[in-house]
Amino acid sequence: MTRADQRYVAMTERRLSVDFDCINRRALAVLPALLERWLPGGRREGREYVALNPTRLDRHLGSFRTNVRTGRWADFATGDRGGDVVSLAAYLSDIKQSEAADKLARMLGIGMRAGHGS
Repeated sequence: MTRADQRYVAMTERRLSVDFDCINRRALAVLPALLERWLPGGRREGREYVALNPTRLDRHLGSFRTNVRTGRWADFATGDRGGDVVSLAAYLSDIKQSEAADKLARMLGIGMRAGHGS
């Protein structure tokens, strides 16, 4: 097996070992605290957390919203959107979802292998 093949296999195994469902479930349980950390200055409006989008020059609350029960989020000014906390973390940090899942799992103290920490 070539070195490139070994890297590909390692990356594939790492991707397969990420339990996105578990990470999202655990992140949802503490989502309001995560949002306050990631999007300071925002506020709760019913089921949504409304904040300025830190990835662009955003001056007015209202267009960037996250549903605190589901983790779905959207920037209605740009059309960017996602369906869970991992995708939000990836978007805000401008990283791949697998990297965001790794970071969230470490932050939440859960194992990365499928089935661990569920």
